[in-house]
Amino acid sequence: MHNDKTGHFKKRLAEELQKLENELQTLGWQNPTTGDWEAAAGDIDSSATESDELADRQEEYGENRAEIEEIEIHWRNVKRALQKIDEGTFGVCEISGDEIEEDRLEVNPSARTCKAHMEEEGELGA
Repeated sequence: MHNDKTGHFKKRLAEELQKLENELQTLGWQNPTTGDWEAAAGDIDSSATESDELADRQEEYGENRAEIEEIEIHWRNVKRALQKIDEGTFGVCEISGDEIEEDRLEVNPSARTCKAHMEEEGELGA
């Protein structure tokens, strides 16, 4: 990948990382030990009854956890892509080792595979 294009993708990825971290912070907190994001329950409503409050907090925690899990996958992929830029391996398919098509990276700069292996990307794990 050419350096001018790499700079373009690095800027986009850095902006996306900041956006994702802001969104994650509204849903929970980052565990300093593991680096993973943890869901937070909502604030206690002083007008609610105790059983209502507990149910509401449990529901909100479950919703936050589900959102965090989805966003955190994208957050990890963006961080991985930025690391690849620093290492000089950005834009290389993790399955075939071929170059990832530029139009694919324009749509998804954190893509880990070329178009031929798009369907297998979800199987790569964290």
